Amino acid sequence: MSDPHPARQPEREDKRSFLQKVAEFIHPGPDSRDELIDILAQAEDNALIGAESRVMLEGVLRMADMTAGDVMVAAPRMDLISIDAPYDEILHLVIDTAHSRFPVYSGERENITGILLTKDLLKLQRAPELNIRALLRPAVFVPESKNLNDLLREFRSTRSHLAIVIDEFGRVAGLVTIEDVLEQIVGEIEDEFDIAGDEGDIFGLADRTYRVSGDTPVDRVSEAFGVEIHSSDLDEEFDTIGGLIAHEMGHVPKRGEECTLAGLRFIVLHTKGGAVRWFKVASVPAADAPA
Repeated sequence: MSDPHPARQPEREDKRSFLQKVAEFIHPGPDSRDELIDILAQAEDNALIGAESRVMLEGVLRMADMTAGDVMVAAPRMDLISIDAPYDEILHLVIDTAHSRFPVYSGERENITGILLTKDLLKLQRAPELNIRALLRPAVFVPESKNLNDLLREFRSTRSHLAIVIDEFGRVAGLVTIEDVLEQIVGEIEDEFDIAGDEGDIFGLADRTYRVSGDTPVDRVSEAFGVEIHSSDLDEEFDTIGGLIAHEMGHVPKRGEECTLAGLRFIVLHTKGGAVRWFKVASVPAADAPA
């Protein structure tokens, strides 16, 4: 028969020293996220954590208050593919934008029917009888109010890298990628199409044009193309070609916009964070050059 008065289990021993208890009483733990962020800054000052670790931890904390609508690419800036577009047109869009995934629509741009992975286009070369519809992956739709923590969890569970963002009226508001979410933690993620090195770079393309990063120094571009590039406003000097082109246009450039300068045509290929990441650059024939 069981003991009607079992012995009490010994309480967990508090191994904190008296001084530790006094210190915790005088300086209690943080009561808010801002206080916790301040503590992380102090930890960095005391060399307990590195600067990069602090930035990532702060990113994790701040991400809790962010939604898909905060980081999405707005609908007007989305690069979409029509289900009825010919193969050559799709291929040119893939080359010009350098995206790995595209939402595909049928009829109206609002009618997203699936996601096309650019690597799947290789299947069309081996089997031309295939239809684009057969290559589409299911599209993931999320509300604009979706919390980023929940969105990252959904990306992982569905093994998706891109989601279509829907507003409160059920219309397409934009798109968000797993990279957009992770960048809130680790900072900007560079890929093979992003800037190579601190001073950017210039790459020759198969069609005898060039891909030039927006951070490339103006002097480097001038030297590479054998021209003198300078601002139309002689009182202004710019370090990067992206800053110079934005000044010449008079606004933040958008994808597809063009600017002709010093006998070169600069076409905006990719923007990010309000700045041009890549231009496509070609020499302007003398007959087409502005007088």
